[in-house]
Amino acid sequence: MSDSPVTTAAAGTGDYEMVVGLEVHVQLTTATKAFCPCSAAYGAPPNSNVCPVCLALPGALPVLNAHAVELATRAAIALGCTVHPVSIFARKHYFYPDLPKGYQISQYDQPLATGGSLAIEGQSVRITRVHLEEDAGKSVHDRYPAATAIDLNRSGVPLIEIVSEPDMRSAAAAGQYLRALKRVMEYTGVSDVNMEEGSLRVDANVSARRRGATELGTKTEVKNLNSFSNVERALAAEYARQTALLADGRRIDQQTMLWDAVHGVVRPARSKEASHDYRYFPEPDLPPLVVAADWVDAVRRGLGELPAARATRFAAQYGLASADVAALIDKPRVAEYFEAVVAAHGDARASANWVLGEVLAALNASNGEIADLTVRPPALAALLDLVRDGTISHAAAKTVFAEMVRSGEPAAVIAQRLGVTQVGDDNALNQWIDAVLAENPTEAARYLGGERKLQGPLVGRIMKKSQGRADPKRVNQLLAARTGG
Repeated sequence: MSDSPVTTAAAGTGDYEMVVGLEVHVQLTTATKAFCPCSAAYGAPPNSNVCPVCLALPGALPVLNAHAVELATRAAIALGCTVHPVSIFARKHYFYPDLPKGYQISQYDQPLATGGSLAIEGQSVRITRVHLEEDAGKSVHDRYPAATAIDLNRSGVPLIEIVSEPDMRSAAAAGQYLRALKRVMEYTGVSDVNMEEGSLRVDANVSARRRGATELGTKTEVKNLNSFSNVERALAAEYARQTALLADGRRIDQQTMLWDAVHGVVRPARSKEASHDYRYFPEPDLPPLVVAADWVDAVRRGLGELPAARATRFAAQYGLASADVAALIDKPRVAEYFEAVVAAHGDARASANWVLGEVLAALNASNGEIADLTVRPPALAALLDLVRDGTISHAAAKTVFAEMVRSGEPAAVIAQRLGVTQVGDDNALNQWIDAVLAENPTEAARYLGGERKLQGPLVGRIMKKSQGRADPKRVNQLLAARTGG
């Protein structure tokens, strides 16, 4: 097989179909590591959150983090898995500089949970297993010239690995699956799923097989995927590479590929390990993990509303379009913010438009979270009340909202200070109308002569003359009255 990189532009063939299964590592939101009391917080100085256990010093023994078990169980239940009463920790052996013990504590033939599923557009993707394991350290290649540094802060941080069946048939389906999985992890509080901090990492197994065949082709595993868009790009590139080889009568070797996002290419890294290469055996320093059925039921009762259920409820309760529902429920805190605005204001459609428009735009501009937004739901509802009551125009409300974000002042106070309260007094409105008709005599004559299509442009000029303060509904009525309409 050629070791040259292949880009996404490589030619495939319609005789084959893509087969994708994903292995997703999710960091759990625990305060401490999986088997020791060291902090699991991100961003500490290198090698500061370490102890004899996560450094693998002789005689140091692991003690399981109970909160990690609860979070893993929560994820498994949310994905419809069967949580087994007994699971076994195992040693997974491999040798990297950032793996102090020379093995990783994981689960192998008796995982915590198996047999779930996750619905995406048009299909249900089967979940093979959810199991607990610890993270390795981190190799840092850009800190020192011609040298690799090792940071062991991440060593021992608790993870779950979520393994899917090879049920996806396109890169787009893989992207949908990952976004749906991310939502479930956020809704359940299992993880912050921050890909930039490594809280969610993806390994993609991909193969090409002839259409209509039932036997899977030889798979490769693509690593180094740090965003959902890169997962999709990498899958497309690797599938193109495989189909090009098959079309040329060559074979696919089972190996690990690395994705180069800068150049848009996949490159071979090493032969793909099989399970026996890791020399699994039960972890002698940890007893079997036993979870009681009533404890699992208690975790299930505490899950709360999951994304799919919330989407169904939003569509039925608020009568919103499916695209708006999907955008609102994508982030649990955004969905909660929206519902709080509706509860205070009453108009679901207006609330949705503002949350999906101005609110999300403000968050994107600040790169912040909705919990930190200065405009809380009651304050936004008060602004929408002013628009509904005709006190300010929709255009003026956007100006007021921007000032609310900056200053935190109430909408009514800002509207008065900026002088954008809407004018409905007929005398003032007629003065603006007279001024605009005088400034545009040709259009005025045509309009007053019966050319009603000019009413819209004239209203626009009147609104500009009033600096947006004129009540547009009343302006239309007064203007129409001048033609006898």
